[in-house]
Amino acid sequence: MSETQEWGVTPIERLAGRREHGYMNTLVRPRSGTMIAGVCAAIAHRFGWSVGVVRLLTVLSVFIPGPQFIIYIVLWALIPKEQ
Repeated sequence: MSETQEWGVTPIERLAGRREHGYMNTLVRPRSGTMIAGVCAAIAHRFGWSVGVVRLLTVLSVFIPGPQFIIYIVLWALIPKEQ
């Protein structure tokens, strides 16, 4: 029996229903609940993760060599602000 037959909901319908469970379907920087630019909050809200966990991972990633700071600045510029 396939997953669709078992539950009566296709994977696409399940993804479309994310908004019903508190997840956002788009990536936007929120106006409230931000610390610096709202990039971590935007990522957390988009995927339904804890904002604190995303912020902690962002801070910890600074200790790993790589372009994290540049990526953050680029995301700040690319992710639109919530209207």
